[in-house]
Amino acid sequence: METYINKENIERSRDGVEYHPLLPFLPECARVLFLGSFPPQRKRWCCDFFYPNFINDHWRIEGKVFYGDKDYFVDNVAKRFRLRVIAEHCNERGIAFFDTATAVRRLKDNASDKFLEVVEPTDIRALTAGLRQLKAVITTGEKATETICRYFGLDNMPRVNGYTELEDGLEMYRLPSSSRAYPLAFDKKVEAYRAMFQRYGMV
Repeated sequence: METYINKENIERSRDGVEYHPLLPFLPECARVLFLGSFPPQRKRWCCDFFYPNFINDHWRIEGKVFYGDKDYFVDNVAKRFRLRVIAEHCNERGIAFFDTATAVRRLKDNASDKFLEVVEPTDIRALTAGLRQLKAVITTGEKATETICRYFGLDNMPRVNGYTELEDGLEMYRLPSSSRAYPLAFDKKVEAYRAMFQRYGMV
């Protein structure tokens, strides 16, 4: 099975600096690119892919939006996400993933964006250069949104469920976080994500 782990980056992580443990997932047909902040610590992963924490609802939201089933990507018995099904879905639908930081320091021993120090931001233009069908980069958190705004020299962040133009017709669309810590009902998050995918002609 294809691996999405960046072994070289894992090996070079030391002295408190973590380099991104995953390779960018960039289908040629990508219409949207999710850019988060940085993955949680590996001990919190249930699969080797983006949004790997089993209690994060990203894959449940996509399951509900695209297939009407929040458990479409979920193996509840093994408490894992179905990686092969996820990868096939994202390749087919044109959904890409990476993060706004390629290296970070965790100022506390947790996954909170509040305590992430960006050591090396992602070169977003280089990341998106080959994605000719790309319509938008998608953020689901304030840290990622701030980092993208800084990269493109924007003064104002879009509101949650809002969007703004970056350059050359590319938009940034800000969604509510799929973390259960974000105070919004699951069904409301599903509505928000569906509206975004509809905007870019994906559902």
